[in-house]
Amino acid sequence: RTHTGEKPYECLDCGKSFNHKSHLVKHQTTHTGDKVYCSDCGRGFTCNSDLVVHQRTNTGEKLYESLDCGKSFKDSSNLMLHLRTHTGQKPYECPDCGKMFSHSSDLVAHQRTHIGEKAYECPDCGEGFKRNNYL
Repeated sequence: RTHTGEKPYECLDCGKSFNHKSHLVKHQTTHTGDKVYCSDCGRGFTCNSDLVVHQRTNTGEKLYESLDCGKSFKDSSNLMLHLRTHTGQKPYECPDCGKMFSHSSDLVAHQRTHIGEKAYECPDCGEGFKRNNYL
């Protein structure tokens, strides 16, 4: 379904469609207000897996380790992003010039160079910048 764009699971409350049933179930909690709460800080989450990741932040627990360098991460998605530094994988391609990027955010920032967009403005002098960290 990822490649076909098929989204057969529709929310009966708002009409939004999803490609996986689990995504619909998670979305439906936005209508019911059902949440699970962190016993340490009281923060609420609509999905139990989000609470588990949050609790790892509180405890400092990092279960996902890079076998290449030993660096550890609290969730698998951050490990996968990190592994690209070892493999050189660059799955995001600029449609304008063909340049490849490891992270989608780097592609988005790069695409601004083609249109000259400077999305971040200095509050002191008004000068525009392509990236927030350039301020």
